[in-house]
Amino acid sequence: MRIKARKFTALLCAVVMTACTGCAKLGIKDTDGLDNGKEPRLTAKTAKSADSEKAVTPDEDRAEILPIPEDQPSYVVSLLCAGDNLVHDNIYNEAWHRGGDTHYDFTYAYQNVEKYLDGTDIAILNQETLVTDDFGPSSYPMFATPTANGDHIVDIGFNVISMSNNHVLDMGSDGLISSLDYWDSKGITHYGAYRSAEDAENIRTMEVNGITFAFLGYMEHTNGYYLDDSEPGKVIYLDEEDIIERQVRAADEIADVVVVSCHFGTEIFNELNDMQMDMAPKLVEWGADLIIGTQAHTVSTCGYIDKPDGGKAFCYYGLGNFISTMYDLRSPVGIIGKLNVIKDPESGAVSFENVKAIPIISHFEAESYDGDWYNCTEYPYKDYTDELFERNYIEGFDRQCVEDCLSYIPEEFLSIE
Repeated sequence: MRIKARKFTALLCAVVMTACTGCAKLGIKDTDGLDNGKEPRLTAKTAKSADSEKAVTPDEDRAEILPIPEDQPSYVVSLLCAGDNLVHDNIYNEAWHRGGDTHYDFTYAYQNVEKYLDGTDIAILNQETLVTDDFGPSSYPMFATPTANGDHIVDIGFNVISMSNNHVLDMGSDGLISSLDYWDSKGITHYGAYRSAEDAENIRTMEVNGITFAFLGYMEHTNGYYLDDSEPGKVIYLDEEDIIERQVRAADEIADVVVVSCHFGTEIFNELNDMQMDMAPKLVEWGADLIIGTQAHTVSTCGYIDKPDGGKAFCYYGLGNFISTMYDLRSPVGIIGKLNVIKDPESGAVSFENVKAIPIISHFEAESYDGDWYNCTEYPYKDYTDELFERNYIEGFDRQCVEDCLSYIPEEFLSIE
């Protein structure tokens, strides 16, 4: 295993969000009844035909209206995306203690938010740390997470994993390949880090309910580490725009919905930086339909972006953390993205409906377990009581901190539930 360092200059300039928040004026249809993606959806033509027949055909002669066959796709998919699964030592040490010091039990860490995955067709997680038992366990600044965490993540319903993040080379080439081996063993879709340049050109796809999805992932940097040309493994950086454009355009040719995960944004800034504001429209121009942003460890805005064909793409610029024990005042605040993907089977047009940004809070309390924090878990913001604020380890973290962060989310998408 060889690790080489290179210099990386972080984008520190926070920029105004007027251009992005302006898209908050767009309207969306309320399709709560379709939220689980399982109900068949009639096209306008089908509905009109049925109504017309009722109007002109006598009851005794009317042909029986048959239900949609079970093998016919619904063309409706419920999709969820979550931010950084940033597993610090406090989290895995507590899981070890909760397992009786014989095994890891991560149930407690996610039990309050796993309900959001119920009935979801596609659930995407940004796995911020390598998942491998060949290294570690290890925490900041070089992460390696026990595979028991990955097992639990899959058990609660995540079936798509993004590996495009700045920690993916923390353990060098060997660590990357070990983590790829693990995710291969789980039989789920994963993307954003690859075994080779050839493997990186193999665009990951998934077909659900008659809709084909393609997944691509890129990162701004990898903490100054990179892969030697002689080593196995491949990642693609956001400044490699020629490769990204080619891949996104290729994905657009083979899929109804192109999902692009971008690890970009300035750490602990809610405001968008130049990279985010410049790259998102380019991705949409090339064919992206849904952009999932992570890296800042706090939330950013979200909204529609016009597509060249007249449709609308959607971008979650920053989901924040799914779980962590970071202790900046803005780092406990994250969002879960959730929406319905609707495809017109006749025209092939795809739209997003019932788009949500559901706020969640990373919680942990005073030191225990030989110096570790304890009660490391995630809560929906709606369930985060004044008592929990008082018990949270972070001094000064209060409801106003949360509201300040959530003020960056357009009201039409913010969903306290």
